[in-house]
Amino acid sequence: MKHIAFEYGAGTMEASLPDSTDIFIPGETVKDPACIPEEELEKAYQKSLAHPIGMDCLTDLVQKNEKPADRQTVVFIIPDRVKGGEQATSHRKLAVKYMLKELYAAGVKKEHILFIISNGLHPRSTEADALAIFGPELYGDFWHTGQIISHDSEDAEHMVDLGVTRRGDPVSMSRYVFECDIPILVGHVQGNPYGGYSGGYKHSATGITNWRSIASHHVPAVMHREDFTPVNGGSLMRDKFDEISMHMEYKMGHPFFCCDAVLDTMSRQIAIYSGYAREMMPESWKLADQRTYVHWARKKYDVLVFGMPQKFHYGDGMGTNPIMMMQALSAQVLRFKRIMSDHCVIICSSLCNGFFNDSRWPYLRELFENFQHDQMNILPDMNRLGEYYGTNAEYIRKYRFANAFHPFHGFSMMACGHIAEMNTSAIYIVGAQEPGYARAMGLKTRASFEEALADARKKYVGENPNILALPMTFKKAAVHLCMADSKLDSMDEYGRRPGDLHYGEHDVNQIKADQAGRELRD
Repeated sequence: MKHIAFEYGAGTMEASLPDSTDIFIPGETVKDPACIPEEELEKAYQKSLAHPIGMDCLTDLVQKNEKPADRQTVVFIIPDRVKGGEQATSHRKLAVKYMLKELYAAGVKKEHILFIISNGLHPRSTEADALAIFGPELYGDFWHTGQIISHDSEDAEHMVDLGVTRRGDPVSMSRYVFECDIPILVGHVQGNPYGGYSGGYKHSATGITNWRSIASHHVPAVMHREDFTPVNGGSLMRDKFDEISMHMEYKMGHPFFCCDAVLDTMSRQIAIYSGYAREMMPESWKLADQRTYVHWARKKYDVLVFGMPQKFHYGDGMGTNPIMMMQALSAQVLRFKRIMSDHCVIICSSLCNGFFNDSRWPYLRELFENFQHDQMNILPDMNRLGEYYGTNAEYIRKYRFANAFHPFHGFSMMACGHIAEMNTSAIYIVGAQEPGYARAMGLKTRASFEEALADARKKYVGENPNILALPMTFKKAAVHLCMADSKLDSMDEYGRRPGDLHYGEHDVNQIKADQAGRELRD
């Protein structure tokens, strides 16, 4: 037998699994592409920023602007703490450092710099969050002057309505970004179950907009399509990210300047890419695919085994709150669907103790209760309440002023959460202290991994199932597992890659025409 420890609460729970069990740990079982040595990071940033893909470098953008350099405003759009690493050499910290150096040399004044943390519907960042994201030096330079702020999607005065995309999706964005002279997106190219990768146009389409715009893609009608599972770069959701962000660029009259880093399992930089997102994303994804879409499995697996800590990327309680648990389970289905058999079963340890963390998710207890009544048979049935929760004044106040998630965020979690039920025969929660919460979400409960596996063998997978153990699932940056003999990567089943858009070409052409016009006038 193999004795493997899986995450459980703040500790671990051990499982005894058959010797035939395979084990996969991100960054260990298959090594990541080599990261850039720390002593070479400055050179890598300087090279990328000096030769951006598809647009001018920052110095030239400043010089070609109609305003004098000392009057130009720059807004950096910075991801929140959900992803990206917080080490001294993190991409956020270094990208900002080297871009500021270039902007200052070009004549931009420090007082005209603003940093907006692009939390979207996530909790607005606290002072402690800002210190962790920016580090002591940048924090000390900009926090006390009010030049580091957190996006507030419900602040009507500082949001601007940009109408709709050609598909009809509503677009709103931060007025701070819309009105600045140079908007800079700092993003992370890490595997994400929502559309393939973070960074690029996903960053702007989700981080600086509002719930109505996000409701055009984080909903069952988009997330339950065949093109969404398994995760890939050619889904309707990904197209919508691109269209919404290009619509922002069209309305601004110029593109975002992007600086994205492909990151490894430890959130270290593998490569730096800068420039125009529409042309830069496909290039960055080519390398990111090598780390993220891991062609490893030589058989389909009937049982996936992993553990869920109480606290991980969305915060304390994600691994015990029943709705967030469902999202976390489904995220793994999205990542691993390519290697799952048609009757696959998941066995996952979780405290499942009823801790909702009401200060962070003040609405989820009520959502859970709603799900138990009023003909709510499956999670998509809850979607009809999205408008009701999305406009709930007290929950919105807690989002704006008490560092809680926006109430509509729960609906994107539920839309994702149903994917686990759609693609598995059964899901067992092991070690639940309050098992009724798991059973109320349609999950099975057992006291141990061994009991769960015995039941799954009897009912679903037979006596000799192919078992894959996935320790550290929520502790390390995940990968998207693929069959060893497959050739698919971030593109969808039809061979489309990011940039192969069917909508928004008018927006792209108009942006380029506007740029050419400015250059001609200059």
